[in-house]
Amino acid sequence: MGRSEPSDAVFLVGFFALAILAGTLALAVPAAWSGPGGLSLLDALFISTSAVCVTGLATVDIADFSRYGQLAVLALIQAGGLGIISFTSLVLLLPGRRLPFRRLGSIRSFSLGDVEHDPRRIVRNIVAFTLIFELTGAAALFGAFSRAGVADAGFAAIFHSVSAFCNAGFSPFRDSLEAFAGDPAVLGIIAVLIVAGGIGFIVIQDLERRLRGKRGALSAHTKLVLSVTAFLVIGGGLSFWLIEREGAFAGMAPLDAAANAAFQAITPRTAGFDAVPQAALSDASKVLTVVLMFIGGAPGSIAGGIKVSTFFLVVLAAIGRRNARGEINAFGSRFPAATTDRALNYFLKAGLLVSAAAVALGIAEGSRGAGFGESVFETVSAFGTVGLSLGLTPGLGPVGKLVIIATMFAGRVGLVALAFPARSSRNEAAVYPEAEVLVG
Repeated sequence: MGRSEPSDAVFLVGFFALAILAGTLALAVPAAWSGPGGLSLLDALFISTSAVCVTGLATVDIADFSRYGQLAVLALIQAGGLGIISFTSLVLLLPGRRLPFRRLGSIRSFSLGDVEHDPRRIVRNIVAFTLIFELTGAAALFGAFSRAGVADAGFAAIFHSVSAFCNAGFSPFRDSLEAFAGDPAVLGIIAVLIVAGGIGFIVIQDLERRLRGKRGALSAHTKLVLSVTAFLVIGGGLSFWLIEREGAFAGMAPLDAAANAAFQAITPRTAGFDAVPQAALSDASKVLTVVLMFIGGAPGSIAGGIKVSTFFLVVLAAIGRRNARGEINAFGSRFPAATTDRALNYFLKAGLLVSAAAVALGIAEGSRGAGFGESVFETVSAFGTVGLSLGLTPGLGPVGKLVIIATMFAGRVGLVALAFPARSSRNEAAVYPEAEVLVG
C-alpha cells in the first residue's frame, strides 16, 4: 500500500502555524520593541497571529514597536495575505514535484474554470496583481500623507497600502486613521485598496480580461461578487449615514460625513481601520458593523468572513428561492443544489464557531467587566479577521488573549480549509431507515 498524502487542510494549518511561530520569535526579541517596559511572549504571539491572519486586533500599540518590529509586522501581513492562495500553491508547485489531482483541485478552488486553469499562471497573476495594487496605492498615499504633513510619509504609505490591500487593518499611527476622518482623499484611497483586496483575484482577473476584450461577458461569480459588494457598500453606507448623521458624524462637513459613512461600510469587510472610534457609534451601527464583519469579502480573496457568495446563497435559500431540484436561478445562471448546500454548511459551521468563541470569551472576561456586546463584537471581529474593536482587546487577560488568538486562527485558516475539496469517502456499509422529525 502506498503512503497516503497529507490533506491540504493539514498543510495549510502547518504553513500558518510555522509563520506565526516565526513571527512570534521575530517580535519577541528586544530590538523589536521601543515602547515602555517590554513585550511579553504572549503579546508577541497575539500580534504575530493577528498579522499572519491579517486581522488587525492588537493588545499593544503598533506605534510602540521599533522600525524593525514594524517591518516584521509588515512582512507577516504580506506573508499571511498571500499565504492563503499563493504561498501554499507555490510550495505545491515546487519543480520536480508531481501534483496529485486532489492538490490541483485545491489550487483551482481559488479560481474558476472559465477564467484561468493553469495553477502556475494563477500564482503568477496573484503575485503580479498584488504588487501592482500595493505599489499604486503606496504612491497615491505618499502624496496624500505628504500633503497632510505626516512624518516619514514614505514608510507610512507603504505600510498602509500593504495593510489595506491585505485587509489587515494594522496602522503605525496610534489612532489608526481617526486623524484623517476629515480627509476624504486618504479614506478613499484606503477604501479602494480594501475593496480591491476583498473582491478577490478571480474577479480582478475576470475584469482585466473583459477590459482587454479577451472575454465577451463576465462570469456569474464576478457578477455575484460585484453586485453583492455594491449592495453592501451602498446600503451599508446609507444606513450608517442615516443612523450617525446626528451622532458620530455630527459636526462633520457633508462630504466628510458621506466619506466616513462609506468608509464605515467598507472597513468591516474585512480591513478594520478606524476613521471614527467604534465605541462612539450607536448600538444600531454596532449591530450593522457586526453583520458586515461576519459576511466579509469574496471567496478567493484575502478577506475573511463567510464571504459574499455564501451570504447571497443563504439569503436566497432562506426566502425560498430554491426550485424543486434545490437550485437557485440568478444572474442569468443556475446555481446547483450542491453549491447552495455547501454555502449553508459553511454558514452553520461559522455560526457555531462564533457562538462557541463568544461564550468562551464571555466566561474568560466576564469577571473583568466585559459586557455581552463587547464580547460578541471582538469575537466576530477576530473570526472575520477584521480588527475593529470596542476597546476590549488591549485589556484582555491571558485566557481572553488565547481565546481571541484561537478565534483569529480558526476564522482565517479553519474556514478556508473547509473550502478545499474533500477526499472521496468510502460508501457507507449500512443504510439506516429513514427518520421523520418535526421541524419549525
